[in-house]
Amino acid sequence: MKARWFAVLALALIGLAVYAGNVFATGSHGYVGTTLAKGAFDELEIKAKAKTADEWKLDLKTHGLSDLYAQQNTWDPTTCGGCAPTTGWHTHPGPSLIVVTQGTATAHEGDDPSCTPHVYSASGPNSLIDVGGGDVHMIRNESGAIAKTIAVQFLPKGADRRIEAPDPGNCHF
Repeated sequence: MKARWFAVLALALIGLAVYAGNVFATGSHGYVGTTLAKGAFDELEIKAKAKTADEWKLDLKTHGLSDLYAQQNTWDPTTCGGCAPTTGWHTHPGPSLIVVTQGTATAHEGDDPSCTPHVYSASGPNSLIDVGGGDVHMIRNESGAIAKTIAVQFLPKGADRRIEAPDPGNCHF
């Protein structure tokens, strides 16, 4: 009988944790993410190496089945009454390679106590890497004009592409 009550209590606590995670997640506004393509790699291990004579090289290695996403992201202030559109705080289970193709996007890291803005624009430094794996971050459009990015993501097969996160409390907008 005690084992049964313990199982019921454990299930209730898990349900409460899931509910609390959803309640405290910050959510997005003025932001739309669109999956342009998704691919699956059936190899248990991917090993890709390349190099050139001028010291450039790439070493990509995975273990386990992988999914690949091409994602277009749009921040449009007109869809939220002139707000600063935001992705909300979130993370990804794998890395994302991101290129700003229109406008300006500002990234904020959840573990940065000073909430230092990292600004990327189509007309300046336009590429960033999200390392994934629990790196909580938010990308905002603080320019007042539409901003767009293309992201390529490597993820574990079947994993959720985006994981909502609570506000870490370091940025006060």
